[in-house]
Amino acid sequence: MSRALAWDREGTIWPNRSTSAFVPVGRTRWHLQRMGSPDKPVLLLLHGTGASVHSWGPLMPLLADTHHVIAPDLPRHAFTSGHPPEDMSLPRMASALTRLLRTIDAVPSAIIGHSAGAALALQLALDHAYAGPIVGLNSALRPFPGLAAQLFPAVAKLLFVNPLVPRLFSGAAALSGDTDRFIKRATNSSISAEGIACYEALLSNSRHTKGALAMMANWDLPTLRTRMQSVDNSVLMVHSDRDAAIPLDWAREAQGWLGEATLEVIEGLGHLAHEEAPEQVLERISPFLAAHAMASAG
Repeated sequence: MSRALAWDREGTIWPNRSTSAFVPVGRTRWHLQRMGSPDKPVLLLLHGTGASVHSWGPLMPLLADTHHVIAPDLPRHAFTSGHPPEDMSLPRMASALTRLLRTIDAVPSAIIGHSAGAALALQLALDHAYAGPIVGLNSALRPFPGLAAQLFPAVAKLLFVNPLVPRLFSGAAALSGDTDRFIKRATNSSISAEGIACYEALLSNSRHTKGALAMMANWDLPTLRTRMQSVDNSVLMVHSDRDAAIPLDWAREAQGWLGEATLEVIEGLGHLAHEEAPEQVLERISPFLAAHAMASAG
């Protein structure tokens, strides 16, 4: 059996390490980070497939000036453990996250989701009465077109059930030492050496890669797409024009499926814009968050 990531081993390089906590919820154990005064509005951060709380490392301290920020590792990702494979569907993951928030007595005033994290935020709105604003950073909302929509989840499931595949993926990552070029090619983002080291630790661990495969295999974006018109939340979509993972045209199409969505384009950045240029991302999202905070106060 492949060993899990260990907080006292791989976790020693994680950004904002002093803000981390481990929270048991039933048979699961969540890793999360909290930053900012508890008296401030709660802001929930949801990372994308295959990432972890480390991806919020550069942006989280900036957001903590105005919010009490909470960022968990999603089920079967990084240092969160104990979730069964069936918890990896979009509705089940939203339910698991709701149980975590109830356990830590946190009610988000706003949610920021990166990539697949944006879809999870919408699922919380649809199924768990979350009514606040949502910021989607380079949102992964559009199902793959045509035949790919049917083939991609099926292929991911085949990869997931074969125990050798995650080990092959992680072994290749560990042997190649090419994580920085892989990240650049897949996302078109240039991130710090510290960020690359975290991704290398994740991609080198077969349990983490199996969790990412399980997430891809079980998510049903076509069904979510049919429900998006029912989302009443105000949504700000911030998308990079050089995103190699989610084309800008896909973001423009997804915007039309949401009733209250605005799209802002950041020029010259890739899929990991919040890691490579956190100040620019903050500049785009701060007015949106502040406007909704004022509206709530009024």
